Amino acid sequence: MRYINYLGTDAYTNIAMDSWLLYNLKLNEPVFSLWQDAPSVIIGRNQNTFAEINQDYIDQHDIPVVRRMSGGGAVYHDLGNICFTFFVPVSSSGEVNFKQFVQPMYDALHSLGIQAEISGRNDLEIDGKKVSGNAQRYAGGYLMHHGTLLWDADVDAMVHSLNVADEKFMSKAAKSVRSRVGNIKDYAPDITIEQFMAALQYYLTNNGQDGEYVLNDTQLAGIKQWRDERFSTWAWNYGASPTFDFNNHAKLPGGSIDVHANVTAGLIEDIDFQGDFLGVRDWRDIKDAFIGQPFEPAAIFRILEQHKEGQYFGTIDNLALSELFTGSQVEPERINS
Repeated sequence: MRYINYLGTDAYTNIAMDSWLLYNLKLNEPVFSLWQDAPSVIIGRNQNTFAEINQDYIDQHDIPVVRRMSGGGAVYHDLGNICFTFFVPVSSSGEVNFKQFVQPMYDALHSLGIQAEISGRNDLEIDGKKVSGNAQRYAGGYLMHHGTLLWDADVDAMVHSLNVADEKFMSKAAKSVRSRVGNIKDYAPDITIEQFMAALQYYLTNNGQDGEYVLNDTQLAGIKQWRDERFSTWAWNYGASPTFDFNNHAKLPGGSIDVHANVTAGLIEDIDFQGDFLGVRDWRDIKDAFIGQPFEPAAIFRILEQHKEGQYFGTIDNLALSELFTGSQVEPERINS
């Protein structure tokens, strides 16, 4: 099987490349790629981004959030994680056998003496610990099957990125994740990740007999366009979230407050504030300013600052109020930049 080299470790580019190749490569033979992302969170096609990530941690560590085309759950990528993608001509989605595309990675691991097993969910496990998760997408006669191989992933960063939780529960969550997932490095201590990837590629290319499929300039330009126009945008990565209702509560120095919002395509469709705060003016006078705005703390903060003279929420601090929207810590200097 021939391989394709991806273009570095930028998650926006790599996820765009996965999708562009699925819809546009159109080869009559299977090809594959092994690639890596710098620290990033990859969201499933049908997931609500706002509910899946710890936006505070994401912001603090400048971690990109990218929505992929395939289903499944949110995953954390870093340079201790190896991603793989197969592009396979398939005449009908009804012919897709999930296990068929997990098998090549299973065989490759066994060729290196790593005793992986295929689980009931078609993931790969070693000693009962998950080391690989997989997802698929079918389009136009082609199947994209992609997944991850945990080589030496940062479990603490994984837990903090994917779960909005009180800090006191983080260590417990990390311990729980460690008990369920494993790093392949622990079962292959004598080789580096570079050697491991090279060995995988050698196996999957029929012991090095199959070469590289080199993308041309037109194909590379198409991938870059998809990255810039879709996969690096807020509208896709956050705005494509399903419609949802949001509720949050806080007891602040200026009074207690409940926030209720209806969100569609990542934009606020309706909003309500309730509580015992002592507003000088009725906040409903500025309700329309919130409608149609992105559901994110920075947007809320801007609106509140624009109307701060009205003291619509009494002495409640605008920054504290905006932080109720997904729990992010909003930095005014970043908002104003």
